[in-house]
Amino acid sequence: MVPSSSSLSSPIVYALTLFVSLSFLLLFAPQILPLGKHRQVPISAQDELDDLHLFREAITAASSRGGSSKVSHLGTINPKPKIAFLFLTNSDLVFAPLWERFFESNDGLFNVYIHADPSTKLNPLQWSIKANFIASRRTARASPTLISAARRLLANAIIDDPFNLYFALVSQHCIPLHSFKYVYTSLLGNPSSATKAFLTPRSHQSYIEILSDAPYLHNRYVARGDGMMVPEIPYDEFRVGSQFFVLAKRHALLVLKERKLWKKFKLPCLDLESCYPEEHYFPTLLSMEDPKGSSHYTLTRVNWTDSVDGHPHTYHSLEISPELIHTLRESNSSYSYFFARKFSPDCLKPLMGIAKDVIFRD
Repeated sequence: MVPSSSSLSSPIVYALTLFVSLSFLLLFAPQILPLGKHRQVPISAQDELDDLHLFREAITAASSRGGSSKVSHLGTINPKPKIAFLFLTNSDLVFAPLWERFFESNDGLFNVYIHADPSTKLNPLQWSIKANFIASRRTARASPTLISAARRLLANAIIDDPFNLYFALVSQHCIPLHSFKYVYTSLLGNPSSATKAFLTPRSHQSYIEILSDAPYLHNRYVARGDGMMVPEIPYDEFRVGSQFFVLAKRHALLVLKERKLWKKFKLPCLDLESCYPEEHYFPTLLSMEDPKGSSHYTLTRVNWTDSVDGHPHTYHSLEISPELIHTLRESNSSYSYFFARKFSPDCLKPLMGIAKDVIFRD
């Protein structure tokens, strides 16, 4: 008997259906399924458009306030440059009391901006100082959403205050290791003579870790698949580093203007174990655009000696001591470390106990 055409076509249809289904899963699973230890959160087209509008507003604001026009526009006779502290968080800010002690008696020399994941329940009474809670979007670890969040923080800080000259990105798990005066003077000089520094921003360096020889460099480069980063980002120009940084204003604006590299870094990863775009985008961009304008080291101390699942060592209350603070400050670079992470909530009480006599005595 000759098989009917319908009986022949059934296995072919089933095979084609299976092939198409598998292809769909391979292409889109990293975006919609919690594979591995991370889950990638896609960035919607509307969020992307909103961000572009925000970035353009910040760039326009910065260009329209250039030079001496900043002083005349605000009617300020003797403006002082400021440091913008950018808190990127997906949980409550339990160390707010310690940071408030850090900022104490330094009004007019800093601003605080907070990007909190919309699912985060923040205590609105935590900050007694003025804090700017910006319009936020969903974030997820090891995803380009953290890049977007950092860029939103930079844009809002630039729009809000033209005197913001440095931008320090920190997390809810970060603590200060020095007094505000120490940090400010290290970056901008003595506040009484800081106006000169404000008028010559080109001289300011950014502080961000930039590594070209990390043992995991290749795996992270091909996390989206072989050849996916070229031609925009050749392998020999790909860099890795710390998620947290202190950027000078000219580099903050460079980040907001950039489009080409972002198209690559927002692509979904296939190897989720090697996908940490928030640790790759900023070091790669600054290394490609202005390698001599950055220190290539971070000012945030992190202990990776016993990391778990990509997380650094988390300090707990029994580890807090004056000796720990002094050890965390130690650095082989030009400056002592300014900040440190990662600390559990139970560290707040012992840290407050040594704040006056140890942390802020430098």
